[in-house]
Parts: sequence; C-alpha cells; structure tokens
Amino acid sequence: MRIGVFVCHCGTNIAGTVDSRGIAARAAELKDVVHTEDLIYTCSEPGQAAIQKAIKEKGLTRVVVAACSPHMHEVTFRRCVEGAGLNPYLFEMANIREHCSWIHDDYEKATEKAYEIIKMAVAKVRLLEPLYSNEVDVNKDVLVIGGGVAGIQTALDLADAGLKVTIVERETTIGGTMARLDKTFPTIDCSACILTPRMVDAAQHENIEILAYSEVDKVSGYVGNFTVDIRRKAAMVDWTKCIGCEICVQKCPAKAPDTFNVGLAETKAIYIPFPQAVPKRAAIQTDYCRWFQQGKCRVCERVCPAEAIDYEQHDQYLERKYGAIVVATGLDVFPWEEYYHEYGSGHIPDVISGLQYERMLNASGPTHGHVVRPSTMGRKDQEPEEPKTVVFVQCVGSRDESVGRPYCSSVCCMYTAKQAILTKSHCGMDTEIYVFYIDIRATGKGYEEFVKRAQTEFGVKYVRGRVSKLYEDTLPDGGRKVMVRGMDTLLGKQVEIAADLVVLASGITAADGAVQLAQKLNISYDEFGFYKESHPKLRPVETNTAGVFLAGACQSPKDIPTAVAQASGTAAKVLGLLAKDKLKTSPQIAVVDQSRCVSCWKCVEVCPFSAPEKQELRDGTQKSHIIETVCQGCGICVATCPVNCIELKGFTTDALIDQLEEALLA
Repeated sequence: MRIGVFVCHCGTNIAGTVDSRGIAARAAELKDVVHTEDLIYTCSEPGQAAIQKAIKEKGLTRVVVAACSPHMHEVTFRRCVEGAGLNPYLFEMANIREHCSWIHDDYEKATEKAYEIIKMAVAKVRLLEPLYSNEVDVNKDVLVIGGGVAGIQTALDLADAGLKVTIVERETTIGGTMARLDKTFPTIDCSACILTPRMVDAAQHENIEILAYSEVDKVSGYVGNFTVDIRRKAAMVDWTKCIGCEICVQKCPAKAPDTFNVGLAETKAIYIPFPQAVPKRAAIQTDYCRWFQQGKCRVCERVCPAEAIDYEQHDQYLERKYGAIVVATGLDVFPWEEYYHEYGSGHIPDVISGLQYERMLNASGPTHGHVVRPSTMGRKDQEPEEPKTVVFVQCVGSRDESVGRPYCSSVCCMYTAKQAILTKSHCGMDTEIYVFYIDIRATGKGYEEFVKRAQTEFGVKYVRGRVSKLYEDTLPDGGRKVMVRGMDTLLGKQVEIAADLVVLASGITAADGAVQLAQKLNISYDEFGFYKESHPKLRPVETNTAGVFLAGACQSPKDIPTAVAQASGTAAKVLGLLAKDKLKTSPQIAVVDQSRCVSCWKCVEVCPFSAPEKQELRDGTQKSHIIETVCQGCGICVATCPVNCIELKGFTTDALIDQLEEALLA
C-alpha cells in the first residue's frame, strides 16, 4: 500500500493558523505514507496536476488531501484521482479548514490538531476498498410543486425544451402571490398583464399538465426515478364540464371568507378566485355551503348550465413517476395580528397589511381599485370614505428578533414605495403620505431611483424611526382616526400622526405547510421554514437530496425578477440532469450482513428513503435487504441497527475504529 498526503495552504485560510509545510513533513513518518507534499491551492489546476503527477510517478494506491470541507471539493478531488487512473473511492479528505484553522487562533494547538486529523484520515484510507457506481434508467418527466410565477417559469422552460411537466398547485388556480398584486416595481406595470399570458401559456402548452387544487401526499424513490402520490382535492364540481361562467357564484346565497382578497370582503360558498384564474373552474367550500352544513339549498346545481355540480365527489389519488422534482411553493405573509399587539392585533379596521392594500388597489379587488377606509366599507347610508392621510409602517415581521424574524424580507421597502406612489395616483396628489422606516434597502436595478422618485416627485414623507403604538381616537369633529405614535430618530423627537389609513409592510414567511412538504421530500429547511440549498454559492438551486431542486421564494424572500431568474436557472439544472439516458448511482450505500440480521425491522422504520426492505430467503425466513438504487448513504440504519449487521460502504466499522484509535492513542 502506498499512500500520498497532500496538505493545502488555501492561501492564508489554513496556513495563517496551521503550519501546512510542517505537518506535511511529519505526515511522511506515518505508516504506509510514501509521499507528502504541501500545495498553496490543492483545488487549483496546478495543485490537481501535482496530485496526478505524484499518483503516476510514485505509484500511489491511496490519496489523502488535507484541505477544506468534503462538502466543498470532495467531488473535485475524486475526479482528479480518477483522472490519474485511481479508483475515486480510494481517496479521503481531511478537513483542516472548517474543523481546525477557521475555529482556532492558537497556531501551535491548531497545527497539532490538524496533524491529528490527518493521522485519522490516513488510518481510514488504509482500509478503503474500490467502489464502483451502477447505472439506472432515467425518467424524463418533471414535477413542479407550486404554480406561482417561479413554478410557471420553470415549467415553461422545461416544456419548451421538450420535457413533460406536471404542475401541482394546492389552490384552485395557478398564479400564486403575484396574481394578487396590482402593479410591480419599479416600472409600475400591470402585474396581471405580465402574469396572465404566462399562466395561459402554461395551460395551453402541450408538454404541461396542471393539477390545480391538488397536493403532494407522498414521495418515494430516488433521483431519476421518483414515485409521487398526488391527492386531487374534491372541488364538488366536475371540472371537465365546468365552463367558468360564474352563474353559480352569482346565485349562491351562502357567504364565505375570501382568502384571495385577504379578508377584505366576503365571497360565496362556491367561488372562482379572480377573473383571470387558470384553470377558471368553480369549487365549493363545504364548510360554508348550506347543502353540506344544513342539508338544503342546491341552488348552484339548479342554475349550472353545464350540469357540472357534483356533491358526491371525493378526493382522488394519483401515482405518478418523475425523474426530477422542482419545489416552488412560494411564500406567505407574516401574520402580524398574532404578534403586534401594540398595532391593535387586527382589531382596528383601518390598519391593514400590505397584501390587503394590494387587493384594494387592484381593479379586480373588492373595491374595484378604489382606495377607501375599510371602516367605512359596507355602509348602506353613505359612500366609503377616501383616506386623506395614509401612513405606511416598514419592517412589520422583518428584521425584528422580538417576533422571531431577524431576517430582511427584501421586498418591503420597494412595495411600500410603489404603494405610496399609487396612493397619490388613486387619491390625489394632495393626499398626505408618511413612511416610517428603519433604513431603506433598494438593491435592485432602478430601485434606488424609484424610492427617490417617491420622495421627490410624489412628495412622500419618509420618517426614520419605529412606530411604538397604533390606537383609535375620536377627534373634536366626531371623526375617528388611527393615531400613529413613533419616534423620529433624525429629529430626535416623538411624533404622532392622525391617519385615516395605516398600511403595514408585512414581511415574507415560508409558505404554510413548507416544513411538512420538506419532510416528505427529505430536504433540509432552516429555522424559519425556508428550504436550504445544497451550497449557497456553488449549488444554489439544488438540495441535499439529489434530483430535488428549488425555485423562487420557497428558499428565501425574493422579488419577482430574482424569482424568475432563479426559476430559469433551476430549469437549466434539471435539463442538465435529465440530458442523459442513464444516471450513475453512488456506491457509498448500506449493506446488510443477513447472517447476523435478527429481523427487528428498525432499519425499515427509520430510513427516510424506504431503502431497506423485508426479503424472504430460501428457508422461508425474512431478513433486511437494502435496495441499492434507493439508498442515499445517509447511515441512519447503520447507527440504528442493534446488532451492528449493517455497514456503509466507504465508512466501514473497522475503518472508523482505526480512526478513533489514532486519535485516542496519540
């Protein structure tokens, strides 16, 4: 056995805290090590060339690279040694950067620790065996979960390239949050005018199937061969017959909350969310339908010209197979009413969220595009009042650790500036508008100029400071106002403004149910419910589960251009994956010694990928068996097995014990 050890300086990332040259020299004394070398950058072209040269000239049979995290460059070095004729799984990486140099400032102690890490890597690499990948057939169909603008863009890009795509959307229509918006910043162009053609394109594309009002129930399988169970929720309307005429909606006597309009108005028990819905099909909310709640009515059935109403409809379950999955589940708005009691907890009618204000500004919204005070809506004796003083409050549910949201939602500064400009257009230039802000974050193309335009051209008054309290008060003339009390930190004094309408710039949160979906897909998520990418710089749209990709605001708060750009990038990654007819599987999988298996089935219970199965042997007994193409090499079954009859290739028990002995016997 001939082992080569290569120690990286990584500029000063490692060499600034660790004596890279010294530990390379010391490593030459280790058993079976025949060549050591310190390199400035092992991942660079000259560094990899030096490794390949040593393998060929010194006849190396094992290689250890002491550098950064395997998460960063393990694939790079495996390709490097394979290019020199060595099996890529006879390579081991010692992490002396993240695990050593970056977390210590004592030069001598860090150097000694780095040497110990190298010793352990050498001990492990001695017992490594060559491993070989298998090839599996690839299903070229793609599942896109979420029908917002990011999901639509991904689906269109993939479909245009010739792949079959299924969009699964839990609402009755695609469009997502963008469908609720009135205008987009910084161009103030119509949101529906941009989105609706894309929605129609998706609906009419020969390679796209839209499963609206559906949810992913279960996911199994592996990259290139996923099996997905999809639940199609019962709409109580036969969508193959429904023509979207809305006669049923007009005649329905039962009221229901309008979630699409964010509670600003009511809808009917049978509804179509908005005029441009795709697919434009009605659905019954059974919790509010008189027939389902009281056993009487059936008006919609009598008036439907297409005879599409079906009160006996049940949820349907479909099993589909896909080669890749794109998650584009979008976002939700921070529920400020639950946290900001100082803002009235939702009990002050004239305090609304930014998304509610978007629906008020929208011509298809409950006020048909007229800006009014919500407290005056629904009056029969007089017309709703138009506000003369409007206050916008920034960072509600963003950059606020007291409510568990320390991150910036990235779009609030911009949509507030947009809404302020639109308010002037709707209510007149004499409308007084104030914006309470911490600071302005306008980082996109044309964004800073847009905010300046709101201040200079439209006269929007920006007040630097937080709002401490909102409360209703009756003025001497009998009118009711929302009193906005806050601090102007630039002037250094407290201010109080009597407002007709207060709009809170609610932050962005992960979509409801995001965590549960992540668990079905076996992908990682952060403490806020946003999905985590495999690597923030090198693999920004991939997840820790091969074949599952991210697009849009499910990963983090994003504006529309960023979400669309990422969606196209995700489509490119999926196309790259599915361009091959076969995929190589990782050989680092679990194997069961069936002679020692006691059939406890704990491995079957804990595996997140359903790789272990009960296999019947010739003698009639059942033992655990690992399905090679399904196993992802996570090692959970290895740690769980009570009799230690499962091993992970590349991480054998003997190799791990040798590592521990090197560390403990030093």
